[in-house]
Amino acid sequence: MESALASAASIADQRHKIEQYKLILASVLSSSTGVSQAKRFIDHMVSDEVPLVVSRQLLQTFAQELGRLEVDIQKEIAHYALAQIQPRVVSFEEQVLIIREKLAELYESEQQWSKAAQMLSGIDLDSGIRMLDDIYKLSKCVQIARLYLEDDDAVNAEAFINKASFLVSNSQHEVLNLQYKVCYARILDLKRKFLEAALRYYDISQIEKRQIGDEEIDEDALEQSLSAAVTCTILAAAGPQRSRVLANLYKVYKHLI
Repeated sequence: MESALASAASIADQRHKIEQYKLILASVLSSSTGVSQAKRFIDHMVSDEVPLVVSRQLLQTFAQELGRLEVDIQKEIAHYALAQIQPRVVSFEEQVLIIREKLAELYESEQQWSKAAQMLSGIDLDSGIRMLDDIYKLSKCVQIARLYLEDDDAVNAEAFINKASFLVSNSQHEVLNLQYKVCYARILDLKRKFLEAALRYYDISQIEKRQIGDEEIDEDALEQSLSAAVTCTILAAAGPQRSRVLANLYKVYKHLI
């Protein structure tokens, strides 16, 4: 590995240099015992021996090809890469984003919701160097909130829903907008703001569309929202507003019957 990296580093022609590094990377990724070699490759890529334009391209390929490795090895190498890149993270924002998203997918598949959320929350959505569009930012904020809510973590979920609130008002993406509303209702519910949550759940339950973008709105999901609205209203503190909401919900149920 050392001699191969040194040989590639000494190549003057940039195109040939990149091709040589790609061959080394392919060898690393195809090796079942290549953890130490992969770490050495990463160390080399973030060193001053490799021009930035080359290291960016190779680390991008590395990040995209991580899925070829076994899950435990993926995690170890990906975490190592993030740690080694951190001192120069400004130079490798795109590569860090890909690695973090892949790790988040792994953790989500293992139902490690908070770990997945933490991995995504490390993405710099407000970078002044890499321009991210508002839809991407909104989707990440909502996704992170949804992951935290899987662990009933309303505090961290609310932090990202608050960020999303600055983006959702200008969003025409109906699926994301609906997901935002659901997260907001669940946060209010977990924070025991029952009357506010009830109104949010009721609003969701009254959606008339059954097809939003590529997503089909399930009737059961709407019924669950209505049921959640009833539960939250019952749990809310007594008062005129609670009485009005209960009366409105009674009319809805009477109409359904």
